[in-house]
Order: sequence, then structure tokens, then C-alpha cells
Amino acid sequence: MDLVPPRPEQDAAACADGELPPCVLTRPPRQSAPVVVASPHSGRAYAPDFLALSRLDARALRKSEDGFVDELCAGAPGLGLPLLAARFPRAWCDVNREPWELDPAMFEDALPPYVNATSPRVAAGLGTIARVVASGEPIYRRKLRFAEAQARIEACWRPYHAALAGLIAETRAAFGACLLLDIHSMPRPPGLPHGHGPDIVVGDLHGASCARPVVQLVEQALRGEGFAIRRNDPYAGGYVTRHYGRPREHVHVVQIEIARALYMDEATMLRLPGFAALQASLTRILARVAAAVPALV
Repeated sequence: MDLVPPRPEQDAAACADGELPPCVLTRPPRQSAPVVVASPHSGRAYAPDFLALSRLDARALRKSEDGFVDELCAGAPGLGLPLLAARFPRAWCDVNREPWELDPAMFEDALPPYVNATSPRVAAGLGTIARVVASGEPIYRRKLRFAEAQARIEACWRPYHAALAGLIAETRAAFGACLLLDIHSMPRPPGLPHGHGPDIVVGDLHGASCARPVVQLVEQALRGEGFAIRRNDPYAGGYVTRHYGRPREHVHVVQIEIARALYMDEATMLRLPGFAALQASLTRILARVAAAVPALV
């Protein structure tokens, strides 16, 4: 399996602002099940330099966040499951992309030949360094230099994936298998009234990233809490799902997209009164998955 090799801890010690580590790994005293939980898009450390570069304020930039997903998953370590969460914002560097998905139109200098400039994500303005926020508004006042993108990828993308790859490798070594739950949030689909559409979309790359019994277990646990579930529509998975999901090698990845309307006001980015109840539901779901998955992987 092609895992990004772990790097020394000091290599992961710098975030976008040079003060915060790029990601936070909360380990239980002892890992109790072959499950890893990750929140790659809940980071909200908006460095002053980033805000100065942007034509948008922090509230507009936060439209790209999977707001508070790390908090929703905070019960994982108490169940014996490691939790990895990015601190840097998705709008600064998106770890659910290849390391070099970049839009040449964003840069004043030429990009190296190894850059993937033609992916659908780049065309949509949502490459590793995004051109727009999720709502479609352009982020930057000026064109960037490639060295700026390179610095973000080295300081944020690589340490996050080193930590994630390390967790997967450790888990597989200890238990013989690993299930990665890659947790995200999703906006209300356009045109749908409140309360319509799925509560949660489960993505397994149409069966490529996870064995069928495992994804069915995840869905059963979600439905057991009363959630309306849809599989792979419209979110089948991103780079993390594609890169790490290797069911034949006993590494299973499921992407979980939670409707933001369940727990937050999308306009104000504030938690709704139901936040604590959803957090408790997700903790129960993780517990059910952790208890049952060893027999399936």
C-alpha cells in the first residue's frame, strides 16, 4: 500500500502562522479497536497573513470549513479511538486533494511539470490551494507565487498525511486491519427546503475504498440513531478515500458527510441547540462501529 512515510515530529511543528502545530492528534491511553477518526476540514486558525492576502473576511472564508466536526467527534478518544484533526483552514490548504492540484491561473510564475493542473477539482477552483471558497467567491487579492503554495504544502499537507499514514500503519500492525472514518460536513443542497434531503452521505467510492459489510455496518449504526442516509450521492469520496482505501490490504476508508443544518447555522457559523445531542449520537455510533468492526475486517 502506498502510504506517505511518517516524518520527524519537528517537521510537523509549524502551522500556517508558524505558531500552532498543523494538526492535533488526540490518542487514547490504549487504542481499543482498529478504527481511526479524522476531521481534515474543521481547522479554523486563520493567520493574519492569510487574511491580508484575501479579499474576503474570516466569516466568508469559513464557508469552506467543515465547522465544528472535530468537536462532534470529540468522544472518539474516550472510546479508545485516535482522533486526528487539522488546525489550518481548508481554504489555506486542502488535504483532501493530491499534494499538487494547482490552478496555473492563480500564479504569477510557471508551475512545475509535476503539478496536476487539469483535474475537475482545479477546474472548479477547489484544488490543493483553493481559488474560491465553497460558495464560489474568489479568495485572493493578487496572484500567488508557486513558492507560497509549496510552503503551505510542506507545512500543512505533508505533516497531516504523515500523521494519518502513521496512524493507519500503526493500527494495521496492531489489529491486522484499519477502518478510517473520514468525517466532513455538507451544506444543504440548493433548492431543497429545510428538513429535506439526506442527513448523512456515506462515501465508499462505489465500493472501491471499503468492503461491503464494513460500509453496511457504518450505515446501520447511523440509521440506528434515526438519520436519513444516502450512499455516494453526491459525495463518493475524495483524495483521502482514493489514496488510503485498500480493502484487499485490510485498510478500509469511509467518508461521512454530515448535514450542517443538523447542528449549525450556516449563515452565522454558530452551533445550534441540537449540537450536544448530535455529538452524543455520533459518540454512540462510533462505539457501535468500534465494537462490531473487528469481526468484519
